[in-house]
Amino acid sequence: MIYLFLSIFFSTLILIIFRMFKRYGINTFQAIVFNYIIAFVVGFGIYGDQWQSKHLHEGSWIPFAFIIGGLFISLFLLMGKSSQENGIGITSVTVKMSLAIPVTMAIFLYQEQVYFTKITGIILALIGVFLITFRRKKKRKVGAPKNIFFLLILFVGSGVLDTLLNYVERVASGDLSLALFSAIGFGIAGIIGIVVLTIRLFMGTQRLQFRNVLGGIVLGVPNFFSIYYLMMAVRQDLDDSVTYALNNVGIVMASFLLGIVLFRETTTVLKITGVAVSIASILLLTL
Repeated sequence: MIYLFLSIFFSTLILIIFRMFKRYGINTFQAIVFNYIIAFVVGFGIYGDQWQSKHLHEGSWIPFAFIIGGLFISLFLLMGKSSQENGIGITSVTVKMSLAIPVTMAIFLYQEQVYFTKITGIILALIGVFLITFRRKKKRKVGAPKNIFFLLILFVGSGVLDTLLNYVERVASGDLSLALFSAIGFGIAGIIGIVVLTIRLFMGTQRLQFRNVLGGIVLGVPNFFSIYYLMMAVRQDLDDSVTYALNNVGIVMASFLLGIVLFRETTTVLKITGVAVSIASILLLTL
């Protein structure tokens, strides 16, 4: 369980850092781009001695590294666009609820056992995540077909990303360590991000600032370890579907509690109910 706890810890730390970006006026896109570069450097800096040339010929991880790297950066850009069009609340709900995809795929792809407490726990996890992350807004523009399309792509894309990470860990990585695969995926995302950022700088729509680079450095370290430890967690005794459900619920609950303590966020009956439901799901999933 230690890897699962570490993944939840670093993922929650990422959310806190994002909250601090707004306070210090950091451009989130630029910080994300440099974060990917830093995550790549951290991965190879710590685990680079594990690299061998034979890794290029073993396993089937290379195309998955490009797909996952592309998903890293494209989903982030889409999240930003959806937050503007649909609001942060419903965008957050959509991303969190996408855990239904890797959970379902893990059950069907790897013939995991299905039993009452497990199914009930997963359903309660989805309900708990929804209740905690849901935010009412007086006006929404979700009705527009374009905006619904953003949410649909986000839901599917986020679920596919987690499913692919799980598949690489179980099937495609060969002898390549998960740390190096994670680093390579971040490196590819960083290269794509640098290309997009360069175009924006050339067009004059953005201006490079040192604080954005610094924000990327601060974000890059926990970002690398959040993915690495999640991939390590699915190697442990719990079923993959249970691991993904617990990881998602843990992140949502931790960020909710820290939001109250650190940022004085107000709570509601809906959110408190969500916490209670989430705790019940954790108890059922860990029986």
